Order: sequence, then structure tokens, then C-alpha cells
Amino acid sequence: MPVVNAEKFNVDQEIKISSSRQAADLKNKIFSYIDNVIISQGSLTINAELVQVITQNESDNKVYIAKGSPATFEQTLEDGSPINLQASEIRYEPHKNTVVISGNALLRQEGSEVSGSKITYNFETEYVNAESLENDKVETVLQPKNKTELPKKTKEKQE
Repeated sequence: MPVVNAEKFNVDQEIKISSSRQAADLKNKIFSYIDNVIISQGSLTINAELVQVITQNESDNKVYIAKGSPATFEQTLEDGSPINLQASEIRYEPHKNTVVISGNALLRQEGSEVSGSKITYNFETEYVNAESLENDKVETVLQPKNKTELPKKTKEKQE
């Protein structure tokens, strides 16, 4: 499984949300962002067709639920390389330092991939957990760290 080392500062930065349309259920503290939704926080970006932001009454913490075909999550790691996640649903909980993707879940990092029904990524502890439904399996494809090309043979021009 790929090793994930996310930048630590993202959860303390402001979250920006843009979309084509917005709606709000003020009584229940649910805000909906519809069509072409982009959420950004530091080096983190989520793209989706629909995002609901739910404020939890007791703690005032927010849960972001993004849906798409697929919805995507990208973050730049400490070494400068990106980690990409995509799924039908992304549940981002900054106060828990977690993102849970489900429905054709796929994690990509440095050419390697992990796929399953559900993938949980904790960007504070750098922990990834992948699960699958009863009939499916979690699959991992690992790429070599450094691919070296063999020197190309060149034909010398004969005189």
C-alpha cells in the first residue's frame, strides 16, 4: 500500500467553496452546493457535482459530503507529490482529520493504486484503510519507486 504523508497545515486553513448554485436549510444547518463544486483548503481540493455541509449542533464541527461521477479529492503531500482519491461519495471531516471515500473508491499515489468499496484516509496519522463488500476484493497495484529506462540503441551512420 502506498505511504501517505500529507501536509499537516491544511485543517487550520480556511475552506473556500464555489459552485453554480447554493441552497440552505438554516433550521437544520445544512448547506448544499450544486453543480461544478470546488472546495479548497490549503493544498487540498475536492471536486464534485453536489456537496452538503452539515454543521453538528453540539460541537459546531462541519462534515462535508461530496457526491459525483466520480467526486475527486486531491492533496499535495510533504514531498510535493499529489495523492488522488476518487469515488461516488467523499465524506470529509476536518475536525477528525479524515476523509472516507465510498462507491468505486480509488486512491492513487506515485503511480500506485488501491481500490475497494470504501477507503479511509487519516491525514494526521497518515493511515489508509481499504475495505470491500462481500463479493469484491481490495486491489493494490504497486509501481517501482524509480523506473529506469534502458539506453536506446542508436544506429551509427555508416559511410
